[in-house]
Amino acid sequence: MSDYRTFTLERPQPGVALLTLNRPERLNAITFEMFDEMHAVCDELTADQDARVLIITGKGRGFCSGLDLDEALTLPDMSPHEMMLGQQRWGGAFAKFHELPQPVIAAVNGPAAGGGLGFALVADIRLASPAATFNAAFVRIGLSAGDVGVSWSLPRVVGLGRAAEIMLTGRFVDAEEAERIGLVNRVVPAEELLDEAFEMAALIARNSPFGVTMTKRVLNSNVDAGSLSQAIELENRGQTLATRGADFLEALSSFRDKRAPQFTAR
Repeated sequence: MSDYRTFTLERPQPGVALLTLNRPERLNAITFEMFDEMHAVCDELTADQDARVLIITGKGRGFCSGLDLDEALTLPDMSPHEMMLGQQRWGGAFAKFHELPQPVIAAVNGPAAGGGLGFALVADIRLASPAATFNAAFVRIGLSAGDVGVSWSLPRVVGLGRAAEIMLTGRFVDAEEAERIGLVNRVVPAEELLDEAFEMAALIARNSPFGVTMTKRVLNSNVDAGSLSQAIELENRGQTLATRGADFLEALSSFRDKRAPQFTAR
């Protein structure tokens, strides 16, 4: 297990990394130290060839309650330059999670507010327990609801109209509504949440590393593609590259032989 103060990072199953936000006494609220550790975690995972899928969850009854208010109270003391540099680093930490080569599954076990909503949205797939709630808390404490990438990611997940309502009001979205509007893929009983996440991670990890990484990249790129032809052009390059590696032949052979594949590279 890696040594972090605000997270635990474990490898509980082959190919699967589990990142647990570890400030349960504050509903896993984000501190400046946590932002620094987010960068370090992403650097570690990017270099980890054995980690095929990342699961993010929170310790205790919360997923992430957003920026710790004790830290928020220090923001007015920063100069505009200091604040902008801070924003660039803090937002950049969320961008790093979004850009990880591994698919990310968020197992949202409780409140996901402000930066916690941002944490859920950096994931490619979101599962939630019935206790999960979501809100753009920034707007309720005198800030813009556009922070840590939420104004980019939320409309892509739930649509512009629903994103506008959630961000402008700051209201809470419960787990049932989150599933209905597509904010989460599905809601599962609390006691089954991590098991469901591990099962999904295993389904992903059994596919070829290169194929999974390229699938994530093409999804993230083509959601903003200017045309179908541009999207297909990117797909064509990915497929051409995929057929150059040994894992493509191994995937075909194992499928034909009805055996588990033995892949060699991410």
